[in-house]
Amino acid sequence: MQAVILAGGRGRRLYPYTTVLPKPLMPIGDIPILEVILHQLEKYGFDDIIISTGYLHSLIRAYLGGTSHPGLSIRYSHEEEPLGTIAPLHLIQNLEETFLVMNGDLLTNLNYRQLIDFHKEKNAIATIATYARDTKIDFGILEHDVDGRINKFWEKPVYHFEVSMGVYVLEREILNMIPKNPPFGFDDLMYTLTDRKDPVYSYPFDGYWLDIGRPDDYERAIVEFEEMKEIFLK
Repeated sequence: MQAVILAGGRGRRLYPYTTVLPKPLMPIGDIPILEVILHQLEKYGFDDIIISTGYLHSLIRAYLGGTSHPGLSIRYSHEEEPLGTIAPLHLIQNLEETFLVMNGDLLTNLNYRQLIDFHKEKNAIATIATYARDTKIDFGILEHDVDGRINKFWEKPVYHFEVSMGVYVLEREILNMIPKNPPFGFDDLMYTLTDRKDPVYSYPFDGYWLDIGRPDDYERAIVEFEEMKEIFLK
């Protein structure tokens, strides 16, 4: 099976850490998050890994060049300028009909093989792994009419959302929907697919998931990885 790891972003939300390291090489415990992802992909039967690089790409190549992954074929696709999260797929040679795409800064125990199987069962063009996330508003919320008369009030409401985990299964035909004038990101692809009413499915996941792209989430990932290492590296 084939997986594309998106590792080209600048990681601005993690500055100043990412001025010297790309996000996929940020350490959690004693190994980079990219190493955790590769271990998991190999465990679930993926053998063709494409790493889509951009910012500080030479460091990713240098790191992986000094490690051993005998069960994986690792190759690279490099973007010279930022193309968004989906447009770089155009640069990759020999994409399979069905392939996994994921961000290179995720800590999760998602079973990627089950995600692929679900996608095929639904005969989907795209399947998005999703996670339940609550967002609390730390203010009193008011609703009023055109005259300014308040007719509704909520004190610090909590909103419930299904959010994208940054893990997708795609069919190669989506390449036909990517314009020749990037950038073109995941959001653009979703607008296109939903406008066309193509078969796009959610794959709800209730295990562990954390995007380390913000300093507070990165610090949390370091602590929880050490506490629950066996669920990520078993």
